[in-house]
Amino acid sequence: MTTTTILLLLFSLLIAGGLSYFQYIYKAKNKSKVGWFLAFLRFLSIFGILLLLINPTLTKNTLETVKTPLPIVVDNSGSVSFLNANEKAVELYKKLEANSALQEKFDVQLYRFSDDFEPATTLDFKGTQTNIDAVSKNLKSIYKNTSYPTVLITDGNQTSGNDYVYSFDATNKVYPLVVGDTTTFLDFKINQLNVNKYAFHKNKFPVEAFLHYSGTKSITADFIISQGKAVYSKQPIAFSASKKTETVSLLLPADKIGLQLFKATISSKEQEKNKYNNTKNFAVEVLDQKTSIALVSAISHPDLGALKRAIESNVQRKVKIVKPNDIKSVQDYTILIFYQPTAEFKTIFENSKMAGINTFIITGNNTDFNFLNQQQDNLDFKMSGQKEDYLSVFNKQFNLFAVENIGFENFTPLQNAFGTVTTKGAISVLLSSKIRTIETNAPLLAFAENQGKRVAYLLGENSWKWRLQTHVDTQSFEKYDLFIDKVVQFLASNNSKKSLVVEHESFYNSGEAIEITAQYFNKNYEFDEKARLTIAVTNTKTKQTTNYDLLKGNNSYKVNLDRLKSGSYSFSVKELNSGTTYSSSFEILDFDIEKQFINPDVAKLTQLASQTEGKVYFPDQINGLIKTLLENEDYKAIQKNSVTKTPLIDWVWLLILISILLATEWFVRKYNGLL
Repeated sequence: MTTTTILLLLFSLLIAGGLSYFQYIYKAKNKSKVGWFLAFLRFLSIFGILLLLINPTLTKNTLETVKTPLPIVVDNSGSVSFLNANEKAVELYKKLEANSALQEKFDVQLYRFSDDFEPATTLDFKGTQTNIDAVSKNLKSIYKNTSYPTVLITDGNQTSGNDYVYSFDATNKVYPLVVGDTTTFLDFKINQLNVNKYAFHKNKFPVEAFLHYSGTKSITADFIISQGKAVYSKQPIAFSASKKTETVSLLLPADKIGLQLFKATISSKEQEKNKYNNTKNFAVEVLDQKTSIALVSAISHPDLGALKRAIESNVQRKVKIVKPNDIKSVQDYTILIFYQPTAEFKTIFENSKMAGINTFIITGNNTDFNFLNQQQDNLDFKMSGQKEDYLSVFNKQFNLFAVENIGFENFTPLQNAFGTVTTKGAISVLLSSKIRTIETNAPLLAFAENQGKRVAYLLGENSWKWRLQTHVDTQSFEKYDLFIDKVVQFLASNNSKKSLVVEHESFYNSGEAIEITAQYFNKNYEFDEKARLTIAVTNTKTKQTTNYDLLKGNNSYKVNLDRLKSGSYSFSVKELNSGTTYSSSFEILDFDIEKQFINPDVAKLTQLASQTEGKVYFPDQINGLIKTLLENEDYKAIQKNSVTKTPLIDWVWLLILISILLATEWFVRKYNGLL
């Protein structure tokens, strides 16, 4: 309290005392006890009001003892239960929690984790993932700038997240308390299985398997890939004490369209403690890539044969060379290639627009550019009758689809009419043109998409020489044919806009996040934030249907279906206001990652303890752990002096007291007839 405040308080006492004495004692004719009582009440009231006006700040010092935090973190995942260590984990957890000496020295705080990190209220060991990395991140967030030890009760088998060995703060000791049987058993395991989610019909897709063996003797196991009763591959794999891993790569035929389920198995005649990790189910969605293409031309040219051969190098493509007036129904074709169109193409141009069929327009010396300007509005041609050779320049920023530069800059030039080509609207240019050494910045190969209809433009003839040049350079047509196949694949995909767009996978592994997202658009194709979306999920075997609401997120609606068991499901998403629906299906593969282990990962937990200067303990060493924590002089309670400053005006009770004093004075004066 400052000197000024003290002087003001003394001055307030004089004013309050003087005023109360003058009113009730000095002026009073009869100096009675009532007068002295009223003077006292008035003195307190005036002094209280002056105190509020001065508003002195009251300072309070409090000594506070701050203990070192001791987080005890328990692995609540299914792997602990699978290793029959859940009861031991609970026993260790309760023994640490109940230890009075630890409670006296530390601020003991209890947590549990599996795929998430949270306070430990109960332990059920039903977590579907183990993320020890999440423990380190959360502890760093909770105990910032604090030195503390951590007791980690776990088997050390992480199934998600970053490597936890180096994620913990190296200055804060971690004491792993390992649960689970550390005895080494003979075991075969499929560590990892890599496979593409999609494959094209009549092609082959790669499968890569990483196999692991735990044991000491030399042994041979069979690695089998099957579908139902059909065995696609069976090969013996030799293991020994010095050879504990093997990588197997093979190609499987995609001979059936749709979602195909496969099973990978490694087995032998030896007895194993855990056979669950011998099998992994996987799925591949085989897509039908059949495309029927009409190559429309009124003239004969080597480009036609080169294009047909390049496109048909993919067995799923079929090309028919026809004249403009020979096509009876454009709906019979997925793509129409217009080679050097003239006025003779008018009917087929109009029919393709009405049918919404994607087109590939190739120009050359016989093209009627005035007609072409009338039939499309992506490019504007102002061409002369003079011929010109155009070299190509590859655009590295092109991002409509992945394409490799196969040496376009070294290819022979394409021939086209000399003139100016101007782009209109959104055009993606893959190749721009160059006349000798001068870049024109005009497109040579470009793509456009309007209202779901896709168009490609190749401005020049003699592209057959490009295919020939590729063979000269690489002794194969493969690179050029693959390039043309990419163009055809883009045109074969129709990306027409829908009001209800739903994104989901064709299959999921049980235990992983199963999230379905949806977007609903109004008639102006604007995201509708007021849509009401529901989803009905039906198990195709049990016919049991469950309904969920999709919750609005950031420009999408989402639903989480993590609790579904393995099996085949059909579902239907419906927008309740408009009645718009989307139906599809997905498969949940029977794969529990928490059942892949037969032992705790002692090596990794030891590495973690060494990294943080802690120590690994086993259940029978828990007393040693408690002793280490209690004897560690780095963790001492700290006394802090807590200073609290409170302005007097915040005292509500002082205001109430002043009101009571004034009210009491009034009633006493009233009672004694002094009013």
